[in-house]
Amino acid sequence: MNSVFEALSHPVRRKIVKTLKQGPKSAGELAGMFDLTKPTISSHFAKLKKAELVRTTRQGNSILYHLNASVLETALSDLLDFSEGNKDD
Repeated sequence: MNSVFEALSHPVRRKIVKTLKQGPKSAGELAGMFDLTKPTISSHFAKLKKAELVRTTRQGNSILYHLNASVLETALSDLLDFSEGNKDD
């Protein structure tokens, strides 16, 4: 769960996740949304992949990024469970 929240701690990565909610996008399409160097955007992609928030497939010469919503749902569920466990009755 820590890797998920670490990945979501940066606004660029949150915007990538939000964009992927609409459907898969190529690495080039996602990179075009930001004024960042290739190494910088690659590091953001790597953090999202490490947290398993995104998965990739190859389509011809392009890499498509897909949102792995189940990981996000699990992390949010765990967070809510944690929050409910700390409530004073």
